[in-house]
Order: sequence, then structure tokens, then C-alpha cells
Amino acid sequence: MSTPERDALEPSRPARSFDRVDSDESAGVRRRVEPCGIVVLWSDSASTATFSTALARHVREEDPAFGLIWFSPTRHDAEELVERLRHEVPGFRHAGCSTCGEITPDGLQERGILALLLPRAHFRVSVTVLENVHELGMERIARRALEARTRFFAEGPGTAEERVFAMCLIDSLVHAEEAVTTALDRGLDGVPLIGGSAGDDLVFHRTEQIADGRVHVHGALLILIECDLPFRLFTDNNFVPTEHRLVVTGSDPDRRIVHEFNAEPAAEAYARASGLDANALDSRSFASHALVVRIGGEYYCRSIQRLNEDGSLTFFCAIDNGLVLTVARSEGMVRSSRAAIERIETEIGPLAALFGFDCIYRRLDARHRNVTERVETLYREKGFVGFNTYGEQFRSMHINQTFTGVAIGAADGDGSRSAAGRAACGETAVGDAVANEEPHEPARARDGESGT
Repeated sequence: MSTPERDALEPSRPARSFDRVDSDESAGVRRRVEPCGIVVLWSDSASTATFSTALARHVREEDPAFGLIWFSPTRHDAEELVERLRHEVPGFRHAGCSTCGEITPDGLQERGILALLLPRAHFRVSVTVLENVHELGMERIARRALEARTRFFAEGPGTAEERVFAMCLIDSLVHAEEAVTTALDRGLDGVPLIGGSAGDDLVFHRTEQIADGRVHVHGALLILIECDLPFRLFTDNNFVPTEHRLVVTGSDPDRRIVHEFNAEPAAEAYARASGLDANALDSRSFASHALVVRIGGEYYCRSIQRLNEDGSLTFFCAIDNGLVLTVARSEGMVRSSRAAIERIETEIGPLAALFGFDCIYRRLDARHRNVTERVETLYREKGFVGFNTYGEQFRSMHINQTFTGVAIGAADGDGSRSAAGRAACGETAVGDAVANEEPHEPARARDGESGT
């Protein structure tokens, strides 16, 4: 069924090639090898069977430590994908989730599939599955995270904490990201966390996670990654707060629904404060006119998912009565993202890989503002790959409408760490570069997490 939101995801032009890309002519699957040895495979046209076969061949050739797989649930069947991988490469360790768009070396991709193969030379990885995560409770989740952390360090004697980071891939439709992220951060006890909420091409019906040959729904994957190269975790947004405030005066927190702002119908109050038509609100409206909350001097987005028939608004994140939100405008997406990446480059030197999570609303906002081509150019230039999410996780927080991920620095030619990487060893900043210290300045990246 065609809707404005789903139509907005249709590709506007063919993907363009990248200098370091090889083609697999028989499979329609493309490949890039990063300077650190990460192999990136992707396709916007291959069937699940075709991509699985190509992926399995590269797994046999490369013998990676682990694979990350992000796929469109509209085009690809998760059960078929994991069954084929079980059959063709039974020992292949992997994890992934469904998306609402992928970012590949060619640019932005819709309804495709992307895989990253992490080489044993630089990575060690484990995955823990948290099933029915919305029913576990924070204490149990924190305990499972601590157990995973303890086991990971025990299996790698001598592993330094600063060489490890965590990644979370979570079902976004069970409304548990805030509690899960907080609990994971507590259990990880100092190991920094990034993550992405799985998507389903803006259908909002079912998201999926995959891990080691099984498909999960209503779950979360905790992935622990040891990397012997310098790295930084980062998050960035580009919101400028305005003077317009909206106070939640009527809500259903369990369902993330706001019925009233300022004692008025939610959609009407939001539209008036944002200068929009209440009868024409859609995902593109919400993407371009975000609501933010100020916490500890920083602004974090609280994105609206959809307009409901009764004039209420459903959010992508936790809300409650009394929450004060500020209408924000989106400015300088490309400039802000470039600055975030280049700050990291000054800290750890040339990047060998850059991957992570980009909120679907950033993609819609870029299209609405006609800067999609500039975003693609930046991502190709810097080598960013990943997927479009329904939300992101950074340290202990679930956030929305951000560019979040991990930047990995290059090694010296003999395999030792670069001078910049050695300088970065052993230091983990906790918010030196915070977002939006001044109320009318664009938010900046929080790129303060460090690896060795």
C-alpha cells in the first residue's frame, strides 16, 4: 500500500559507484574492503538466496571473526537468510536486524541488504540474546549484561577495558529502549555502548533481529567487540532549539502516546508551535520539526512517530506528564556530521572504517530539504556504512534523530597502532564535547568515548 511516508523511501536515482568497490557480476552483490580489513558486502537487487550464497562464499574465503548483517524486511526473509547461512557456513558467527534503509559505499539504499565481515586480525566479538526484552525487567537485564561482560573478559585474558565497546540492536516496537539501554549501561560497568533500533521500512508492524542462525522478535542483541585499533564512539545531531515550549499535560506513557500539550489537543498544539497545518502532519513534518528535551545542559530529540486518528501523537521514545519539550529546527545536517567526523580524525588520525546508525528521520529530512546528494557525498567520502533506524542508543541513553556510530583508526603499515592511536590509548572522556551547550547554537557531536 502506498503512503507518503513509504513513498518517501523510494530511491530517487540509481546508486553511484565508489572507487574501492568490486562487483560480483554473477550475484549482483558488491564488495568493498576497508583499510583495516573489514569486508563490506551489499545489494539493492539481489534475492535473499543470491545474497546468502555470495556472503557465504566470502565468509569461507575470509574466515572473519564475526558478521554484522542489516536487511530490509520488505525484500528479505529473515528465516530464509539464517537458514541458508546455517546450511552454507554453519560455524559463521553473526548478528543483525531489519532496517528502514541502508547506507552503503554507493550511498543511500532502500529495501536492500548490507553485511560487514570483521577480520580476526583486529576484532574479537561475542553476542548475547535477550529474548522478550520488554518482560525481563531492568535488574535482570543488567545482570545479563554483567555476566556477558565478565565472560567476554574471561575468554580474552589480558584484554584491556579501553579496547572494548558494546553494540545493541533492539526491537523498537516493544517500547523498551530507555529501560534496556539504562540497564545495559549499568551492567556493562564502564564499557561504552552504541546501538540502533531495528526498523521495518516504516510499516511499524514487526522488526526482527538475527543471531547465529536464529530469528528473534521482541528481543535485543548485546554485542561485545574488542578492537586492537584506535576507535571512538560518537553521536551527533543538528537541532537548533526555538522559543516555543510544549508541556505534556495528557499522556499514555506505556504506549508512548501524548494526548495533550499545554492542555490542548496534541496535534493542534504541536502544529501551531511548529508553523504547520495540523491536517497535513506526516513523517516528513516530524522529521523537519523535531521536539527536544534538555537534560543536563544538552538537548536530546524526542521524535514523533505518527499522528493518530484522535489527534494524539505517538512517539519513538518515552514520554510522561510534565515533560517539557522544545520545538527545534533542523539546520546544517551535512556541516554538523562532517564536523563530528573530522574532530575524530584529528584525534585518532586517518579512519580505517566508519559504521553505525542514522535515524530514518534524518534521511526524510535530508530529502525534504533537498540535501540528500550532499549527505551521500559526505558518507561516501568518509566511508560511512550502516542502516537507518527507529532510534539510537549512546551510553545510557536512548535517543532519536541522530548520526551515531564508531570510527576506527588506521594501523601503521606493520600492523602496529598509529601514533594518533597510541596517543588516544587509555583515556575515556565522559562528555567533554557535549551537545548544544548554548540554547541557540546547533548541537555538536559527543565524540568523547575512546578505545585504544
